[in-house]
Amino acid sequence: MSSPSETPGTPPAAHVSHAHPRFAEALAELGLQAEVRRFPDATRTAAEAAAAVGCALSEIVKSLVFTADGVPVLVLMDGSSRVDVERVRRELGAQEVERATADLVRETTGYAIGGVPPFGHATRTRVLADRRLLDHAVVWAAAGTPHTVFPLDPKTLIAHAGATVADVREPAK
Repeated sequence: MSSPSETPGTPPAAHVSHAHPRFAEALAELGLQAEVRRFPDATRTAAEAAAAVGCALSEIVKSLVFTADGVPVLVLMDGSSRVDVERVRRELGAQEVERATADLVRETTGYAIGGVPPFGHATRTRVLADRRLLDHAVVWAAAGTPHTVFPLDPKTLIAHAGATVADVREPAK
């Protein structure tokens, strides 16, 4: 007997993607088969995601929105590093770079902070990817919610994000 939310002839809920619907649609449009994992506890921070996945912190991709002269820009950064806004400013030739507000992040990407994926956004945004992401065979990124992540090789992730590879992380101290 099917549950009230199931329709006869449709696959059971276990086969439904755990990704945010917009991101699941983006994966399908790109022809990507990514195993989206859902965790009961939030993976909102890079440290939470790394602990849940069981990978190194540097294998987590943070999708961070900034504004460069008032225009949103997405920066993809490994989970163990911080974005150097001065390097972002120079890379973009901007006068001023600042962190975006939570409202602007949602307006630009369609997702809340802690669940922003590297692509599949509500608007077309310029994207920078830190070069260190390429140091890994596989990286993990948010799949549109604070509870979901997916693995992908960094070259494919960067290509589908339409990102420019740059050195935008803070230097090691």
